[in-house]
Amino acid sequence: MIRITTPLTNDVIKSLKAGDSVLLTGYVYTARDAAHKRLVELIKEGKELPFDIKGQIIYYVGPTPAKEGQPIGSAGPTTSYRMDPYTPLLLEKGLKGMIGKGKRSKEVIDSIKKNSCIYFAAIGGAAALTAKCVKSSELIAYEDLGAEAIRRLYVEDLPLVVVVDSNGNNYYEIGQREYLSLCDK
Repeated sequence: MIRITTPLTNDVIKSLKAGDSVLLTGYVYTARDAAHKRLVELIKEGKELPFDIKGQIIYYVGPTPAKEGQPIGSAGPTTSYRMDPYTPLLLEKGLKGMIGKGKRSKEVIDSIKKNSCIYFAAIGGAAALTAKCVKSSELIAYEDLGAEAIRRLYVEDLPLVVVVDSNGNNYYEIGQREYLSLCDK
């Protein structure tokens, strides 16, 4: 396991390869498609974003309400392709990483390469366990979106896998080729 912290630097991003397992500690921001749409609208209108995205990571999650004494409820990743229409512009504006699950479009992968960014997958189906890595949660923007509001989370040792590295290598494709080559033997 490779330990990394936020905010991400270009050196850290370039050192990570598709398939690497990492433990992430630091601040990440939550946002799903409704919040992404609003962020992109602000950028297109030339307005300031509710947080500085430079060097940051967005976690595609809509957490459940927190139980008493906990900073957050279950916090599993949501399907990433729903953010694909908005992602290239956010990467151009300085976002460095994303956490979700599932494949990304060619346009997003091209933008990851162009902007030296990274895409991580969190473990799907383990939302309650993932929530144990969240040590604090603060509402940042769009409270009207409920679970999809933007939050600033502090995470410790959040287990992730690098899916698309800064060179565009895609672990989903690499893993499939490796698996199929074993089947051909």
